[in-house]
Amino acid sequence: MAQLNLTLAGGGSVGVDVTYALNGGYAGRNTEQVQHHIDELAELGIPGPTRIPTMYPLSSTLAIQGDHVQVPHAKTSGEAEWALIVPAHAASPDDYLLVAACDHTDRALEVHGVAWSKQSSPDFLGDVAFRWGDVKDDFDSFTLKAWVTNDGTEELISDGSPALLLSPAYWIEKLGEAGLLKPGTVFMSGTIPMIPGVNQFSDAWRVELTAPDGTTSRVAYTVEVLPEPWE
Repeated sequence: MAQLNLTLAGGGSVGVDVTYALNGGYAGRNTEQVQHHIDELAELGIPGPTRIPTMYPLSSTLAIQGDHVQVPHAKTSGEAEWALIVPAHAASPDDYLLVAACDHTDRALEVHGVAWSKQSSPDFLGDVAFRWGDVKDDFDSFTLKAWVTNDGTEELISDGSPALLLSPAYWIEKLGEAGLLKPGTVFMSGTIPMIPGVNQFSDAWRVELTAPDGTTSRVAYTVEVLPEPWE
């Protein structure tokens, strides 16, 4: 069981033992853009979902805090997201927490099944958490950005906001109705678009979720490609 150690934006800290991990997908607020993305993926041989948005249950061990990931080949990359966390002490959804997140995904495996690719690498979670009750009125005003590093040079790869994605309120309602928001649950939001032409298969990823007052939840990690297997 992974444990998260979070600094609260309003002061204090909290530990969360992760019991369940869920990944949202195809979760853009503009459904026409989502369908366009599905069509683009289909041209690459990546199967589309039977419904949108989607949700993929993961092993709880994949939701972590850390600064390094080891991968089997060079075709893996992150995704800029927010994550919703249900702490054990939550008396209501207002006590749920939001952090920056990066869903590292095996793009070669994704061709064979999105659910499989989601199980292949960890979901990295941020250091600072915002209480949902404190930010729900202005969460769309936050920024959500990601940078990649290649050959020592960092470059912006995603530049948007939570307003591009279905809101935490949507997922709190839908996942709550399904009985899936148990204490220790981590839900990943799905990603905002990448900037065309930027190499996503990078040496490092950094994601920041920033409030209007400048308070930032941050994820940063390096990517190590392991040696070829002896087969």
